[in-house]
Amino acid sequence: MGNKRINCWEYHSCGREPGGKNAFTLGVCPAASDKSYDGLNSGKCAGRFCWAVAGTFCEGKIQGTYAEKIDSCPDCDFFRVVLAEEGTLNLRTKFLRFLPPYTRHSILSNMGIKTVKKSTRFVSQGDETDEAYIIRRGSCILVVEKSGTLHPVDHRNEGDILNMSALFTGEPVNSHIEAETDMELWVLKKLIFEEIPKNDPYLWRFLTEIVADRFDSKRPTSDRTIGRYVATDIIGRGGYSIVYKGIDSILNLPVAIKMMRHDMVIDSNFLNKFRNEAKIVASLNHQNIIKVFDTQERFRTAFIIMEFLDGESISGILARKKKILFHDATNYLIQTCKAIDYAYEQGIFHKDINPENLMILDKHQVKLLDFGLAISIHEEDDILDGAMPYLAPEISKGEAADLRSEVYSLGITAFEMVTGKRPYPEKNSAVFAKMRCENEIPDPKDFVPDLPDSLQRFIIRACRLDPEKRYTSMKQAMKDLQADH
Repeated sequence: MGNKRINCWEYHSCGREPGGKNAFTLGVCPAASDKSYDGLNSGKCAGRFCWAVAGTFCEGKIQGTYAEKIDSCPDCDFFRVVLAEEGTLNLRTKFLRFLPPYTRHSILSNMGIKTVKKSTRFVSQGDETDEAYIIRRGSCILVVEKSGTLHPVDHRNEGDILNMSALFTGEPVNSHIEAETDMELWVLKKLIFEEIPKNDPYLWRFLTEIVADRFDSKRPTSDRTIGRYVATDIIGRGGYSIVYKGIDSILNLPVAIKMMRHDMVIDSNFLNKFRNEAKIVASLNHQNIIKVFDTQERFRTAFIIMEFLDGESISGILARKKKILFHDATNYLIQTCKAIDYAYEQGIFHKDINPENLMILDKHQVKLLDFGLAISIHEEDDILDGAMPYLAPEISKGEAADLRSEVYSLGITAFEMVTGKRPYPEKNSAVFAKMRCENEIPDPKDFVPDLPDSLQRFIIRACRLDPEKRYTSMKQAMKDLQADH
């Protein structure tokens, strides 16, 4: 696990974690029992901010609330350990990485100083603000208020920046901020902040990355209002986007809100791809393809408003069950063929068919997701992108995508669905790349002898190395799949 950070119960060896030596007689500590937003390790607040958890078992007795504990907790050795670790492990997001305390950088000469007393809430969730803070001395805790409950979600200390997301996007502040110790802060006013892109592009890039990092939280997040939509919880994340569960406040209907990561927006190519995805999916209307309702561009990024799908991806099902029943696999593959066929008739290649992008809803309905790499069939395209284990060999050689490469990706997906594994060894990337281009896939019946002939026939033909030997239409593929169905 590399840089695993120790939990409070591990440090104190209290034995009051679930299954611990003292859990039965003395009870389980609240800091160790709630795994709903662990973020780092196990337990509430990952067991890293135990001083913010009411009712913990410390010093041989049950402690009170955060407000009652804060006077004594900073004297705890574990508190000091966390401060020291946070000061060294999170250097990537430290503002002072760019601005050492005694630098002559012009931005510091234009900042004021603010002092905050220990135990003071100096920022409130929902505040409108025109300033961010850089911690010069001291530490604080961030608390999200959600549905009437306070959730301690993160910790900041020397060198960290506060309120940057609100200053950057113009949205209200997304958490309360309370001083754990006496603090000294530099104050970054919005007028100075707005000058950074032209005065120091490298610093601006760094601040944009901080904002992207802050929004990608595994802990409770405050609600965000995006036009008529309210984003409530993060339900998915990818390399260039974050997906929220949300609600259309006018129609009172659930939606999914896909937000482009702020650091990706800087690259106009990524932004154009994001816009293109929205345009493509909005033009499609098929029962097996996710629907797009709206797009928004605000808060220095872009959003795609889509239908909310209550289901599980095929990759999620495989993680739980290892394999998918033959009857269900055939059903899912036929529906996916219909989606690919419809998109092709509309002049679109998906280019990223894989188990993660196939969602299974109630009553076994399939939805094809994530058209972020999709292109027009008339578009010149020799870009190597998509989930690597599912890419057709000709794509890995730099050739353009076509319907047969879509077929190949679905064939590898089918192989994994029925065998529980992919056809080529992947530990060594060079060996994998060579085998994919030179060796036909193994017969899936070698792994599942009772595999129906229709599935065997589909998988072997779909995955042929030579594109000319694959299916040239999805209707051909569906005919083979339905032979024993």
